[in-house]
Amino acid sequence: MEVFRLTREQYARSLSGKGAALKGARWNSVGVELIYSATNRSLAMAEVAVHFTLATLPDDYRMVTLYIPDTFPLSRISLKSLPENWNAFPYHISTQTIGDKFVRERSCCILKTPSAVTKGDFNFLLNPAHPDFARIKIKKIEKFPFDKRIFG
Repeated sequence: MEVFRLTREQYARSLSGKGAALKGARWNSVGVELIYSATNRSLAMAEVAVHFTLATLPDDYRMVTLYIPDTFPLSRISLKSLPENWNAFPYHISTQTIGDKFVRERSCCILKTPSAVTKGDFNFLLNPAHPDFARIKIKKIEKFPFDKRIFG
């Protein structure tokens, strides 16, 4: 299986989860390492683009294609199991609790979650503390220029 991660050039070759741990995000609290990826390139782009304007958008983004063995089991979060405001910003503590528990329990390396940005799409959260994580490989790193029309 392939998943996609859009990141700044300086972080493209590293899979650590340290960036997410610095500030926390929708599915993890501060201090909890987690790697966010998406099922397709356009979702990876949308998940990043919501945080910028054209004036603040860095020009050094890279699309990282990750290879995950098809044999990896994964956990899933169903939309029905989430509270009504799960996709609000700032992030809701209930979703951070879910992600933190996923990392702590280490029962699976991958957690499939609904996207808060694109209804019907999914993110794959990768647990760098899981024993299987070492089998996830960077397959490709490509320059990713944003189309300026997105910012409008």
